Amino acid sequence: MKISYRDALRSALREALVADARVFMMGEDIGKYGGTYAVTKGFFDEFGPERIRDTPLSELGFVGAGIGAALGGMRPIVEVMTVNFSLLALDQIVNTAATLRHMSGGQFHVPILIRMATGAGRQVAAQHSHSLEAWYAHIPGIRVLAPATAADAYGMVAPALADPDPVVMFEHVQLYNLEQDAELAPCDIEHAAVRRAGGDLSLITYGGSLPKALEAAAQLEQEGVDAEVIDLRVLRPLDDATIAASLRKTHRALIVDEGWKSGSLAAEVTARIMEHAFYDLDAPVARLCSAEVPIPYARHLELAALPSPASIADAARQLLGKP
Repeated sequence: MKISYRDALRSALREALVADARVFMMGEDIGKYGGTYAVTKGFFDEFGPERIRDTPLSELGFVGAGIGAALGGMRPIVEVMTVNFSLLALDQIVNTAATLRHMSGGQFHVPILIRMATGAGRQVAAQHSHSLEAWYAHIPGIRVLAPATAADAYGMVAPALADPDPVVMFEHVQLYNLEQDAELAPCDIEHAAVRRAGGDLSLITYGGSLPKALEAAAQLEQEGVDAEVIDLRVLRPLDDATIAASLRKTHRALIVDEGWKSGSLAAEVTARIMEHAFYDLDAPVARLCSAEVPIPYARHLELAALPSPASIADAARQLLGKP
């Protein structure tokens, strides 16, 4: 069945609303407007203002309200329009949602799903082009998901809502229009996925960089290079076992991360490889990240700042010692 990432996600959210009266949604412009990315289009008319709640422009306020609702037995889905706006709610997510189970000695759970759009590539300049997944993956007490396929966009919603603890889900803005053949069913939110098997090197990535890595792998195949592509998809907890198993086959790792290199998720994955798979390596781990600049507005500069299929293929050739 061919379906867009947006429509797969919308289907999962709608099914969650139908299945459980405790589920409701909150966020800016998600109601009558239908959501900035049209994910919630039609929900307001179907479910009404009690369950599809337009909020004031205060992430600190409405994320906090969602946490309170979760503590009260509800199953809120809170949408943050873009990841940079989530910085206004960091206190609620990091100091409250992530800590309450621990600080209450297990007496309280915070079953909240916080969705946020992430990533660059749309010419929305430096304030709206962040990839801050690594910031959230740093925090104990939350699960961090990054669905990169239509199947995962659908399949991660139900397990996330079933989790008794907070889940943060990053949706790369460049993926919403992506159409794929997808089987719509709940999926695993514990493990990475091998998206393409190979034996010459491992391309390890997540989110919006997955289609680029797969395109680069297809380019490399024409040159006789057999690249394996690993979709991390669960950023906390990271699946060390799948990464190590891949490196036992390929012996080379290139990590592709749209975040900036310094303090990146790519840096954490590199460290995990050194801890768990060092003796399987035939070459140093390589990383390809965004240029360490605020993401430019000008289209040609934005593209130059981000990983691309061509730059991924070039980095793979360098790792393999190919001209």
